[in-house]
Amino acid sequence: MSYDENQHRDPRPRPSRRGLVAVVAGAALVVGGAGGWLVWQADGSGGGSAPNGSATSAGKPGGSKAPPSSTPSGSKSAAPPAASPAPSPSTKAGPLAGKVVVVDPGHNPGNFSHTREINRQVDIGTNRKECDTTGTATAAGYREADFTLDVSRRLRTLLEEQGAKVEFTQDGDRPFGPCIDERARFGNEAGADAVISVHADGSAVGNRGFHVILPDRVKAGAADTSKIVGPSRELGERIAGRFLRATGSSPSNYVGGGTGLDVRKDLGGLNLSTVPKVFIECGNMRDPEDVALLTSPSWRQKAAQGMADGISSYLQR
Repeated sequence: MSYDENQHRDPRPRPSRRGLVAVVAGAALVVGGAGGWLVWQADGSGGGSAPNGSATSAGKPGGSKAPPSSTPSGSKSAAPPAASPAPSPSTKAGPLAGKVVVVDPGHNPGNFSHTREINRQVDIGTNRKECDTTGTATAAGYREADFTLDVSRRLRTLLEEQGAKVEFTQDGDRPFGPCIDERARFGNEAGADAVISVHADGSAVGNRGFHVILPDRVKAGAADTSKIVGPSRELGERIAGRFLRATGSSPSNYVGGGTGLDVRKDLGGLNLSTVPKVFIECGNMRDPEDVALLTSPSWRQKAAQGMADGISSYLQR
């Protein structure tokens, strides 16, 4: 299968981590046990077609086989409690006062009950794709849609504490969706200073780590990313560096050649954006070691902190 918002990729061999370097905008990072993360290198040559070996949860076709509840009956691995969904509009003065950040929690828990609606094709500029998908899940049934909402709510709190105005594309407050084209329009119409789409991957066991997806240069149909490629790369590099530092997680060993960055031209959520936007795949929900992190509330807080630090760094540059 091709690698896009609505499909997994087949796994590929894990690249060596010896000598890999990561992009941290202006700062050297050291991760315990990694043997020396120096500075991250990003040359923008990620190309438009996705390499084999990754399964992006920026969408999964027609539905994951995950159950419609996050804790299957009899499972010993209960889904961790979600952070409070209640938004708290920011009235704080802070370093991000006047900035608008759109957070896009990948998928929607209601998508499981609306597969017909989310299978509807929409225009993404370069071609047509499914409106949305259910997302992936752990073997124990903890759904990506629940993970993304929890992390996104934690991220909202952190950004609002710095004075930012934070808007969600969905907060579990609608039956399904929104579709990928609507998600892009949301950020555009909000005049967002930065947009982040939060996901967790669904690749093969042994594939571990996070990666940030950046828009490639695309001009076709309704898609024109020429003005956002540069700003989005800077946003993505800063998020990747701060995420590494906050969580201690290593960049993906199966996407991005160890840089933690992946450049794509096949994602409608990026193609149709007119404001700086990135996706982040926080880890692989099919790998037991990554699952131990993704299902930990304390780790999810670190993940949110890393994203907030990267966004804040970008907005104050």
